[in-house]
Amino acid sequence: MNQPTDGLVVVAKRECPTCALVEPLLHELAQAGQPLTVYVQDSADYAAGCPAVFYDETLEASYRLGIEVVPTVIRFENGQEVERCYGWHREDWQKITGRSELGKDLPALRPGCGSKTLEPGVQEELAVRFGNVRFSSRPIEIAGSEDLMEACFERGWTDGLPVVPPTRERVLRMLAGTTRSPEEVVGIVPPDLVACTVEKVAINAVMAGCKPEYMPVVLAALEAALTDEFGMHGILCTTMFAGPMVIVNGPITRAIGMNSGVNALGQGNRANATIGRALQLIIRNVGGGRPGELDRATLGTPGKYSFCFAEAEDSAWEPLSVERGFAKGRSTVTLFAGEGVQGIVDQKSRTPESLARSFALCLRAVDHPKLAMAGDAVLVVSPEHSRVFIEAGWSKARLREELERLLQLPGEEMVVGAGGIAEGLPLSMAASTVPKFRPGGLIIVRAGGTAGLFSAVIAGWAASGPVGSTPVTKEIAV
Repeated sequence: MNQPTDGLVVVAKRECPTCALVEPLLHELAQAGQPLTVYVQDSADYAAGCPAVFYDETLEASYRLGIEVVPTVIRFENGQEVERCYGWHREDWQKITGRSELGKDLPALRPGCGSKTLEPGVQEELAVRFGNVRFSSRPIEIAGSEDLMEACFERGWTDGLPVVPPTRERVLRMLAGTTRSPEEVVGIVPPDLVACTVEKVAINAVMAGCKPEYMPVVLAALEAALTDEFGMHGILCTTMFAGPMVIVNGPITRAIGMNSGVNALGQGNRANATIGRALQLIIRNVGGGRPGELDRATLGTPGKYSFCFAEAEDSAWEPLSVERGFAKGRSTVTLFAGEGVQGIVDQKSRTPESLARSFALCLRAVDHPKLAMAGDAVLVVSPEHSRVFIEAGWSKARLREELERLLQLPGEEMVVGAGGIAEGLPLSMAASTVPKFRPGGLIIVRAGGTAGLFSAVIAGWAASGPVGSTPVTKEIAV
């Protein structure tokens, strides 16, 4: 771009009514000998006749000058900007040009228009072309004849569904969703134990279909997944059904439009679907956790595409985040090694005692009715079911206490051979009373539509022993 060392720079576009209004003034300034350079964003013939008019077709000049509104007038002295004004304001133009009679016949004030540099997608494109933007990830050149989505399939970057091609412009836009440096290493991703930067997270978030404002949630979910307690490597290796399930709490769920209501565990909500998917794609594309390789699940679960939802926090029950030690009003993600959704249908219980017994009976089936302390569980209580407890004065903690009491199981019913079933606990436990879940192994959340007396159990994976997974909660930095 041709930037003067002294004088005025005006940036305009012909389609802007205010730019058309001030066009005669540019001729007046040029004829009076005012040092003047004009950049026009959309036309080669605006201010024709002025000595230094440039068609800013690539928008490089507008980008480097930081133009957000047209017309913009900038005064330079010794190569440095000393003053600028926007739109048409007679007093400002008279001051910046030093001409007290300028535009005396024009209206006193007219707002300008938005710069073409701010049109959707343009800012990121200009930053990539002309800004000081550097990516550390290896660029992949795609031939012009290749279909971008098919190229992603062929290179093994997808989970079996189409992904959004991660162009540099899209990745840059995604990075704007966090204040963290693109070079920051979030953690080491199994199974290949590869360092994952914020930039790598952004690339996979683009492919998953995330919006930039989802980035803090994706980053927190990844941090939780990479803790030793959660055991992501083991979750990948196991032949069980488990995959990371993301439960989100706090104000951020409303800010980004997450679903905690109707069909909360199902399809249709972009934030729910893409946040969970982004985490899975990071594990696949950065860590190398691909099905049939290190991922050895016998059957798997559809939740391995994405399993993410928000807890409904519009009742007297404490949210999961508060139960797990975070202050009310803080946003968190809780990662749980979840399996599929087992429905609970109880449309007749009208007392908390009866409904708790229904829940306990269904919870006993986690893994197998004759197995205990082999897995955690999440109990998702719908609003209609939770109302039965809340109206009776039962808190979440009270419900959990009752369920833990009901799930103290007689060992004689649980041991090998009991009921004619070979599966079961060792015979040495026949005289014992056995808790179904380890201490703290039952998580209760509230979610779902307000119509329907249905709740759900989501079984967890191997909560005990050296290869198990423990739920992990991380605060979301926004």
